[in-house]
Amino acid sequence: MKHALIALAVLCLPALSVRAEPVDLILVSGQSNAVGFCANPSEVFLEPNDKNILFWWRCGDPPADAHDSTSGDKWTHLQPQPRGNPLRGNNPPRQYGNFMWPDGGFGPEIGFARTLYAAENKAGQPVKRIAVLKAAFSGTGMRTDWNPADPGEGGACYRALVNEAKAAATAARAQGVTFRVRALVWVQGETDATEADAPNYEKALAAMLAALRKDLNSPRMIALVGINAQFGGGKNAFMPKIIEAQKALGKKDPRCAYVDTAGLGIVDAAHFNTAGTLEMGKRFAETLQKLEGQTAVRK
Repeated sequence: MKHALIALAVLCLPALSVRAEPVDLILVSGQSNAVGFCANPSEVFLEPNDKNILFWWRCGDPPADAHDSTSGDKWTHLQPQPRGNPLRGNNPPRQYGNFMWPDGGFGPEIGFARTLYAAENKAGQPVKRIAVLKAAFSGTGMRTDWNPADPGEGGACYRALVNEAKAAATAARAQGVTFRVRALVWVQGETDATEADAPNYEKALAAMLAALRKDLNSPRMIALVGINAQFGGGKNAFMPKIIEAQKALGKKDPRCAYVDTAGLGIVDAAHFNTAGTLEMGKRFAETLQKLEGQTAVRK
C-alpha cells in the first residue's frame, strides 16, 4: 500500500514551472546514514508541504548500478524511497540491501528539507521552492569510493554524485528551471575510522569538496559535514579522529561547518533510527541557516 501511495504522489506532482530565479539545490550524500539504512518509512508520513520540495535520488550500495533505489531519472517530490533490487546471497560484493526495511527508508533529506522549507516560507508570501538531490551509498570511504582523483573504483561514488547532479540539472532545464547549488549535506566517515584512513581524512574530505565545487561550477557551495558520533559504541579508537578532522575542516573553510549528532536515537552501533534520522536532518538545516547568517559567508 505504501508504494502505491508513493506512485500516486509521483503521478500527481505539479509540473516544474518556469522561474526567473534559480531554485536552491541541496545535495545529500555520504554513506549508510545518508542513505537512511535503518529509518523506517512506515513511521513517517507525507506532509502537505512535501509536494513543494523537488526531489531526485539514487541510493543504495556501491557502486552506482541497476540495483540502486532511484527516482527513475525524474524529478518528483520529497518522500521516503522504496527499496531497490539488491544482490542476494551469503557474500554479495558490497551490496548490503539498500535499506533494512522491506518498504525502503529515508535519510536526513526529509528532516532537513521540511525544516528549511518551513523557515523560509511564511504564510501570505510567495512560495520559495527548494530542490533536494540525494546520491548516497552505504559502507563507503574517502579512499575507496569518494576520491575524485581516482578514475577507477576508488572514485566511483564521487563520479556518481557529480553525474546525478548534472543529469538532474539537465532534466530541470528542459522544463525551464535552473538551479543554484546551495549546500551539501555530507554524512560519512565511519568507514574511514581505521588506522590506515583516519590520519588522512581531513585532507581527503577537503580535496573532495574542492573538486565538487569545481566540477559543479559552484564555488560558493556550503558543506555541512557530520557523522554518527556514536558509531562503534565508544569502542572505535579512531572515531574521535574523524570527528576532530571534520571540526578542523569547518574551522579552516568558512563555507563548511561540522554538525554535531550526539545524542540522536540509534538502532545499533552504526545507524540512526527513524527519530534520530529526522532530528539529524533538522540539525543540518539549522546549521545551514546559522552559517549563512555569518558575515563572512554572506560576502
